[in-house]
Parts: sequence; C-alpha cells; structure tokens
Amino acid sequence: MVQLIPESYTVHLDLLKIFERDAPLHVDLGCGDGTFLFALAQRYPEKNFLGIERLSGRVEKASRKAAKIDNMRVLNVETSYAVRYLLPEQSVETFYLLFPDPWPKRRHHRRRIVTPDFLNSIHASLEENGVLRIAMPVRLGPIFRFRNSRENFERKARRFIDCRCENFRRSHRRSPSIRARRSGVRLRRFHPGERV
Repeated sequence: MVQLIPESYTVHLDLLKIFERDAPLHVDLGCGDGTFLFALAQRYPEKNFLGIERLSGRVEKASRKAAKIDNMRVLNVETSYAVRYLLPEQSVETFYLLFPDPWPKRRHHRRRIVTPDFLNSIHASLEENGVLRIAMPVRLGPIFRFRNSRENFERKARRFIDCRCENFRRSHRRSPSIRARRSGVRLRRFHPGERV
C-alpha cells in the first residue's frame, strides 16, 4: 500500500522524498476511495498526485489503487489541517475539492470546509497561477475555478462563499414540486399498494 504517514505532523512534507522526483503536484482534498485521483494519475503520469482523506476505510481503498501506479500517494489526515500545516508554501499546481458538504444551516457553519481561513491556506500553498477547482451540486452553483493571482484570488473567494450561501438558501425556499415544475419534471404522487 502507498499510504503516506508523515514523519512529523508539525513539519511540512518533503515532497521530493515522498514522490522521489520533482514534478508538478495536484492535490485532491477529500479524495474518498481515490477513483477520481487514480484516473487523473493514469492520464497524467508526468505529474504527482496526493490524495488527502480523513476516513481510514477510504484511505485503504485509495491506497490499494495508488499501489498500482507510482505517481499517486494518499495521506490520512484532516483536510484543513493538511493544507494549513503540512503542505509547503507555493508547492501545489492544482487543488481539487469535489462536492464538499455545504452545511447550509446557520448552526452548522463552523463545520464548513470552505471558509476564509481555509481559502487563505489554499492561497499560500498554491504556486503562482495555480488553480483551485471546486465542484458543487447544481442547486448550490457551478464548478468554481480560482486562479492564484494575488489581486484576484481573495475577491473571487469572497464572492464564491456569498454566492454559495445565497444559492442554497434560495433553492430551499421553494418546495420540491415548484423546483420540479421549473426544471420540466412532472411529479406524481404514489399511494401505498399502487404499482410503480
């Protein structure tokens, strides 16, 4: 297995030692079972890929996939901690954050991963003209792409956070039948015992 266990959780990762080569680094935040990361690593063998996942079962599955190729590693640690403390500054070419939990309720806001502090950590870890790609469910907004230029990143990040919250609130104000009608889907109620 290619599960990465850092020598220290308080010192930046030595990427040259981990991958045994110098290549652009792509990081999948919350990589799950590693399917997306594995496909990318196969497609771009000239780049290094690091998956960060908190749950041990998913890390094991991703590590089995990483064992099949030499440019993929998996780190078992909390995503926000890894970005803030373990990744060296200006070392990442692209971050992928695919479908994070939106935590829409006000009392759950502290659980969100996309916060101003998190985006500042991403900004520090991205190399110049690096990219953060965030994919959200359609009801919350489109795929966001942030290019790491000093004047542009913070403005777009703030707009993303505001837009995401507003889209989620707006989509939950309507009932499912209104949302379905507007999207062209016809809803029908089924009664117990009725065949589908």
